[in-house]
Amino acid sequence: MRYEQRQQRRRKKSVWKPILGIIALLILCIGAYSYFQYKQGIKQSEKVIGDKKKQEYTFSGQKDQYGGTNILLLGIDKDGGRNSRSDSIMIAHYNQGKGTYKLTSIMRDSYVDIPGHGKHKINAAFALGGPELLRKTIKENFDLDIQYYAIIDFQGFVQVIDEAFPQGVEIDVEKKMSEYIGVKLEPGLQRLDGKHLLGYARFRHDAVGDFGRVERQQKVVSKVASELTSIEMLPKLPKLVGIVVPFVNTNMDTSDMLFMAKGFFGKGKEDIDTFRIPVKNGYKDARVGGEGAVLLVDVPKNREALHRFITE
Repeated sequence: MRYEQRQQRRRKKSVWKPILGIIALLILCIGAYSYFQYKQGIKQSEKVIGDKKKQEYTFSGQKDQYGGTNILLLGIDKDGGRNSRSDSIMIAHYNQGKGTYKLTSIMRDSYVDIPGHGKHKINAAFALGGPELLRKTIKENFDLDIQYYAIIDFQGFVQVIDEAFPQGVEIDVEKKMSEYIGVKLEPGLQRLDGKHLLGYARFRHDAVGDFGRVERQQKVVSKVASELTSIEMLPKLPKLVGIVVPFVNTNMDTSDMLFMAKGFFGKGKEDIDTFRIPVKNGYKDARVGGEGAVLLVDVPKNREALHRFITE
């Protein structure tokens, strides 16, 4: 009986050995393919961006009081240097315990206290002291800690969109758009390449101004994020990561980015909850000498609304 049992165990082992070998070989091939695609993506972007060095910043961030990880996302105009104002300001909220991903946009004309500099539009904080001063400004006004920052070159957005979506991204353009965006857009449902999609997201020269632009930015981010989570995109992801890396200046480790991305892509095509500061009825339009048109923010009201959005 013992002899037969030993024989059965040997037969089982002999069956599993080639299967395990095939699995190991597949994992090795997938890893090699991913690494090769990643390096190809980096090379592709380096041809576009050249040997431009990234600005180094200090950033003393930490997790928020709810145990969440907040990432300050900045789209920068000009060359992203210290004299540039942040063209778009967003905060990505990730809570590992709850498995939630949310997005807050802060309108750049929000008139708030900037530590050490008095009252200014919030987008001036980056020009005055980089992402660290913007972090302090958000903390002082809205009592929210931010752990990481990512400064995104808009040129990188164009490269990623064109690589990921050769046929373009389907967007319903609500009106004619052309002023100060470098492209011309006609109304209607259509597929936009990277350059036109960026123009759509940045347009603000109409009656609703920056309010419409923030809404379009969140619409574009949600749409692209949803499309990127499709199964068809999985083979493209290593190269896309390689393409975007040279265009992003961040204090995040690659391991941290991959960990959060793994959770997000594992969730499937769920909508990202979005929020805007200032909230409705939480501001007043005004003009300030030296600043122009500003939004006088009701700080306590917006602070409370932001924290409610994060925790609900």
